[in-house]
Amino acid sequence: MAKPVSRILVINDEHLVLREFVKGLNAAARTLDNPLGITFSGVTTAKEALAAIESDGDLQSVLVDDTLYTLSKNGGSNSRKKLQMSALELVQRITRLRPELDVYVLIAQEKEDDVVDALFAEAVDGYFYREERDYRGIYRILNAQIQERARTPFYDQLKNYVWMAKDQWHTPGHSSGESLRGSPWVNDFYDFMGEHVFDADLSVSVKMLDSLMEPTGVIAEAQTIAAKAFGARRTFFATNGTSTANKVIFQTLLAPGEKLLLDRNCHKSVHHGVVLSGGHPIYLDSSINAKYSLYGPVPKKTILSAIRRHPDAQAIILTSCTYDGLRYELAPIVEAAHAKGIKVIVDEAWYGFARFHPAFRPTALEAGADYATQSTHKVLSAFSQASMIHVNDPGFNEHLFRENFNMHTSTSPQYSMIASLDVARKQAVMEGYKLLARTLALSRELRAQINSTGVFRVLDLDQLLPEEVRRDNILLDPTKVTVDISSCGYTVEDLQRELFDRYNIQVEKSTFNTLTLLLTIGTTRSKVSRLYDALMRIAREGRTPRRLYRFPEIPGFTRLRYLPRDAFYCGGELVPLVDEKDHIRRDLLDRACADQIVPYPPGIPVLVPGQIITREIAHYLAGLLRSQKRVELHGIVYDGYLPCLRVLKPAEERGLRRIG
Repeated sequence: MAKPVSRILVINDEHLVLREFVKGLNAAARTLDNPLGITFSGVTTAKEALAAIESDGDLQSVLVDDTLYTLSKNGGSNSRKKLQMSALELVQRITRLRPELDVYVLIAQEKEDDVVDALFAEAVDGYFYREERDYRGIYRILNAQIQERARTPFYDQLKNYVWMAKDQWHTPGHSSGESLRGSPWVNDFYDFMGEHVFDADLSVSVKMLDSLMEPTGVIAEAQTIAAKAFGARRTFFATNGTSTANKVIFQTLLAPGEKLLLDRNCHKSVHHGVVLSGGHPIYLDSSINAKYSLYGPVPKKTILSAIRRHPDAQAIILTSCTYDGLRYELAPIVEAAHAKGIKVIVDEAWYGFARFHPAFRPTALEAGADYATQSTHKVLSAFSQASMIHVNDPGFNEHLFRENFNMHTSTSPQYSMIASLDVARKQAVMEGYKLLARTLALSRELRAQINSTGVFRVLDLDQLLPEEVRRDNILLDPTKVTVDISSCGYTVEDLQRELFDRYNIQVEKSTFNTLTLLLTIGTTRSKVSRLYDALMRIAREGRTPRRLYRFPEIPGFTRLRYLPRDAFYCGGELVPLVDEKDHIRRDLLDRACADQIVPYPPGIPVLVPGQIITREIAHYLAGLLRSQKRVELHGIVYDGYLPCLRVLKPAEERGLRRIG
């Protein structure tokens, strides 16, 4: 099994002092317990230090001299020292580059008060006296700090309990797999999954494993460590995915009837959260790249205008980055919202790794957001459904949040899922920078290789950006690779089938003329090579390009007549979309929809509960149903073969309060 390597960088401008320090610390590492593979190296300049920190993903700690001088270039007896860079500035630059690193400072004892006052406002973990040369003591502290950062309190406790091998007189019913082991009918499931899956599938009956609903032990400890890692005041583990995380925040911040500004292109959980909270949504239409059927960010001017027009809104939620990797410039949006007292929520489901490499920052929290939700399972090493809620809201109402959290959280959470969040955080902190640097390098290689096929083409930021947001300082997450397939001679469905059946490749998603590939910290060069080989072989077939069916452009949002919650909870009635002659039913027009109608892909609601159905919307839905290309239409109800929409009855409408 691979063993960890942990390098610690010492920065001191005097060569002899530096050499003595590095030698003494390495001697201590060799003679004392060293489970993390700690070694020390040194540099004499801030420039060298920053270069080493940027290039070495195995660096875990930095030991900075409080003054960094260099000889002037005059030479001779008049040579004098000049300050290279203050320790304060260097610490700030290290923290901006890699906030996960432990930073310690070497100081002179007589300057202790001045240095400590100046530096401890920064992210400094401690200090040592330069003159003492207590190498064994310094090593022990640095080793302990790295081990503290590498701890997984919940996972460790879960393992401890499993090794105790207690007899179970509590849930779950499989009792460590005993109900399956040896069964002639289901033993194969036990063998396939492995014994530890069942050993670690426990319940709240085991008090030493804490409670997700009221954590006071190892779960609380794991969440505290995660908050520090991700730059949050508080972090909460969620085992129902980011879908539930968004709903919990909505119900915490919104009372029925209170306004929420939201991207119409946000995840469907946001729209469901509007129904559950009773909020009054102000929908903001996304930008659209019609050429590739891609939906981008909301234009900045639209967002800022909505903030000005609705200063009474309680919150705004945006998705950054989008499914296709487009990132907002969040700081000015956050500033404008906070100026009106509006809370900012950012759905970072696809961007949970961003804290751990400067190429992806600033994160939403670093840009000032009050809440960020992340699908740790999507882009880090947690199990499916495992997510995190990060809170930086200075007015955070913990009691109300906890009540809403517990409303959605199972009283029987999956403990392996919680452990995977603990482990995913550890990996992100200890080797996330190195893994993400590798992922970025593989992304660059893959893009060049795909473009070299001469048939497939990776879309760059300029090609992805809709016209409306070209001046909004939108950035692209390079781990999302969108490939134009329109010249390959296959439809997108046939190409996906060819990749799956012949080359054993499954892609993330598609539009009518693009494939989206997702690179993660688990992407390897071998996978990149196999994908390139498959695309090159397909390109060499020399097929004639086919005419590809383009989705009709989704109609703009019309207007809400009633709050989504009020409309959804009405019984309603089913009205067919078309009659027997396939004509749009006139009695459907100007009715209030009771459901969310979502064509998938792309997953943007055409209608939400309480929204008015127009002729344009009805024709759009009918067009999708008539299309040769199969599109899922969530929310459509079939009466036999007749597609119907659930709409409010006139009597129900008379009992509701209109909002528009």
